[in-house]
Amino acid sequence: MTVPDTAGTAATAPQALARRPARPIGAAYESPWNALLSAAAEPYRRASRFAHGFARGKLALDPVFRAFLEHDLLGGSKDVLDLGCGQGLLAAWLQGAWRCYQSGLWPRGWPPPRARALRGIELMGSEVARARRALGGAFHVTQGDIRHVELGTADAIVALDVLHYLPPPSQIELLQRIRAALGHQGLLLIRVGAADSGLRFRFTQELDRFILLARGHGWFKTYCRPIEEWCSLLRALGFDNDATWMSRGTPFANVLLTCRACTASGS
Repeated sequence: MTVPDTAGTAATAPQALARRPARPIGAAYESPWNALLSAAAEPYRRASRFAHGFARGKLALDPVFRAFLEHDLLGGSKDVLDLGCGQGLLAAWLQGAWRCYQSGLWPRGWPPPRARALRGIELMGSEVARARRALGGAFHVTQGDIRHVELGTADAIVALDVLHYLPPPSQIELLQRIRAALGHQGLLLIRVGAADSGLRFRFTQELDRFILLARGHGWFKTYCRPIEEWCSLLRALGFDNDATWMSRGTPFANVLLTCRACTASGS
């Protein structure tokens, strides 16, 4: 299996998520990239100073968000479900992208964002509250455990840095439910830590735990796998998949698994 060191893929910008920006986009920003960051983080001023600062920093430094727009991974998916959505950063990012594109501020060479409807599921009440205060009716978020909340149907499902918090039997059960929710050729995007990456993986794991503690989420045990094991499991459950490093510019050992629903290899 080859894991290329590239930035992933995807694009989006939801017409269904479009909201009036709290301040004009354009004159105050030095570049389309800065305009995009500011447009996506701005709604979180309504939630709290912490929510705004976290949004701005996370969106700027985590390479997966740039990949969602710079590449067309979500493609034609119109209905997207974000599992473990936190304070709704992916929705805010796509919403901000749509506003920037319509304002003529868009990074050269990037594909235009597409109209999408996004909804999310999040366990932590504090995260749900921030998402609702910031994004309002533009993003529907359900509070609950992704192991038990009804998924409904979707064209694409996103689970970034989520599955390793579930015990192995729960990982398999959730992936089976995701497969049923997607239908044929549905898209699943998963980001996981590469457990076979030595010191980088251990650093990633320890920092992840520290951040959770700092944000008041307590201590969570993690259940990680080597990337080849993830890929084999996904194939057995009915997903063609491809692995891409998603750690550019960071010391982490994160990999994006891009999966398409197909016929399970064991069926």
